Amino acid sequence: MNTDKLAWALAAIDAANAEDPNRELWEGQEFPKELLYGRRMTEWLFRLDPQPSEACQLAARAQHIRRWQVPRQSYPADREGYLRWRKYLYRFHGVQAEAILREAGYDEDTIAAVKSMIGKQGIKRDAGVQAIEDTACLVFLRYYLDAFVAGREQDQLVDIVRKTWKKMSEQGQKLALTLDFAPPIAAVLAIALAPGEEPETAA
Repeated sequence: MNTDKLAWALAAIDAANAEDPNRELWEGQEFPKELLYGRRMTEWLFRLDPQPSEACQLAARAQHIRRWQVPRQSYPADREGYLRWRKYLYRFHGVQAEAILREAGYDEDTIAAVKSMIGKQGIKRDAGVQAIEDTACLVFLRYYLDAFVAGREQDQLVDIVRKTWKKMSEQGQKLALTLDFAPPIAAVLAIALAPGEEPETAA
């Protein structure tokens, strides 16, 4: 692993995400939203795998690179609009990451692997892609599920949890079960993961 090249690329990704005009307050400090997200991805990747590949480290940090430039509101508010938005984001984030990796001097195989992970091409089949998906799900459950509680019916929340759970590997699911959830979310999880309940296929 080329630590100097990796450090440069991660710093460049951070610099891009530090331009996010949206802010998030965490532990009394304000952060650019996507900068904080990228660092959370790195933290949980290492919890999932203490020795992740270089490509995994890059993909984790770049998972939401410059996401604010393609706001959800730029697509229709319906389900079809959401899916089109997500599909475009996979390409957008891949292109943004590729530019940094090429400047850092990464080879074509590494660039292709990172783009596949960011684009979720091979969930349940490719170990690297699955590691990034597990990490994204863990970060969602740990930091962002709370925001989905307000204004949603319990059935909707149960559906969200089941879809998230379905995308994770057994290793990711075991790590998720160690999280300390607030009572309302714990109740939703208990229903979603009750024995005999079959999670819906993820979108």
